[in-house]
Amino acid sequence: MPVIYRDALSAVIRCLAEDCIDTASKQAWQRLSRDASPGPRPGPRSTAQERLALDCLVHARLHRELPPRLWHVLVARYSTHNARKVEAIGRLVPQLRSPAPQLFRYKAVTTWAIPQQKGRSGRRSTDMLVLPAEFYDMNTWDPEGRPEQTRRRWRAGIRKELEAMVDAALVQVQAILQDEGLLIDEAT
Repeated sequence: MPVIYRDALSAVIRCLAEDCIDTASKQAWQRLSRDASPGPRPGPRSTAQERLALDCLVHARLHRELPPRLWHVLVARYSTHNARKVEAIGRLVPQLRSPAPQLFRYKAVTTWAIPQQKGRSGRRSTDMLVLPAEFYDMNTWDPEGRPEQTRRRWRAGIRKELEAMVDAALVQVQAILQDEGLLIDEAT
């Protein structure tokens, strides 16, 4: 029995993380911790290698079948691979329908994809993308100094469009996973 995902979002998160999964041998407590994590539920005899292989296959299938716009929004939002996340952000910016200038759109998408973290300088991990605190200051997003109400309206519109794209992508991911029989059947 293959790995079965509980929903489309957990499948997306799991398959986008496959870029950063360490396949080195682990101590017993590390394997137990990983196996207890949310995400796909293994079949009775699936191994870590089988789960990783399926995650890679799902990653490839989603990348191939989703429209580029929807693939990029998922990568920007959920990927743990810093270079791919930054590339996806760059590809999303010109596709947005907004009267905001290019710099504003770029910073709005970037702060949506890399939200500000609480804590000291936002750092929780050395591998995590962290933007400087001033990047989140919306006053720096528009060099023409338009009114704050205008900037807030632009930011809200951009975020609404991005969230709608995520929702549309997850609907398509769910359909793909259901076709493959990789989602847990809620009725059972």
